[in-house]
Amino acid sequence: MGELTEGELLARIFPLLPLSDTVLLGPGDDAAIVAAPDGRTVISMDTLVEDHDFRLVRPNGHRTTGYDVGWKSAAQNLSDINAMGGTATSLVVSLTLPPQTPVAWVEDCARGLAAAIEGLGAIGCCVVGGDLGAGTQLVVTAAVTGTLDGRSPVLRSGARAGHTIAVAGTLGRAAAGLAILEDGRTLTDFGPSGEELVAAQLRPQPPLAAGPAAALAGASAMLDVSDGLIRDAGRIATASGVGLDLDPEALRRYAEPLEGAAALLGVEAMDWVLGGGEDHGLLATFPPDRPLPPGFAAVGSVKPGRPLVTLASRETALRGWDHFAD
Repeated sequence: MGELTEGELLARIFPLLPLSDTVLLGPGDDAAIVAAPDGRTVISMDTLVEDHDFRLVRPNGHRTTGYDVGWKSAAQNLSDINAMGGTATSLVVSLTLPPQTPVAWVEDCARGLAAAIEGLGAIGCCVVGGDLGAGTQLVVTAAVTGTLDGRSPVLRSGARAGHTIAVAGTLGRAAAGLAILEDGRTLTDFGPSGEELVAAQLRPQPPLAAGPAAALAGASAMLDVSDGLIRDAGRIATASGVGLDLDPEALRRYAEPLEGAAALLGVEAMDWVLGGGEDHGLLATFPPDRPLPPGFAAVGSVKPGRPLVTLASRETALRGWDHFAD
């Protein structure tokens, strides 16, 4: 990095980031201009910090690539728009780069951003600008804009007693992948499933078609499962003033594929399902008279009473991820 100017680095990055028809003015000026067809803009932001959100070298020897970090940055931001029932329209990305950062790592980060947008099906979204800065550790911050296409946003506060709790996407896979990366054994010790679970941690697959589908199907509340099912369900419970009771039998289907890795690591697979985040699936509630849209599976029901998450009507102490407490 120390051998290039900011302009020279940008000249390498921009060709790796294709634009879309929603962009009226792309990178090159002080700001980009993105169309807002229905007059509203949904916006969110996430940050990935080296040695907090990712490690360049994991205890098992795995080296995190710029492509991995770029993909994950795009995925977690796209998922936030998805959780509102919207579709993403643009990303702006800020990179804080230590001088020793290889230029190839930065180029790979740009490729990962572009690949996630395309691979996850975020049609009409692209990177339209951002910022470069120097620092002592790698930091990737992205802000995403989106559109509701004339629909009402799906908030966390609409769950009501009697509604069905449902999940789209996966649960526990990213947490299992993180545990493997943090273990001293190599991926080969975990067999073919090890690589799949690590991929779920490094390059999550949020179900981007599910958010708008849930909104059209009448979802009453929804959020992105980024910090663990129990913790995120608690956010809906608190915002809606209701209890969320999860069905362990319905959740078992998510735990079963994780049992082999869990046995090797001496943990319970269900703990990953309940407490692990970063799969970036969706947790939503639906009125009982509305059929669940494709991709959603029922995992519990909304109960009257104080805001609380229970498992088969029993309280659980499993909390999930907190950026400041963990």
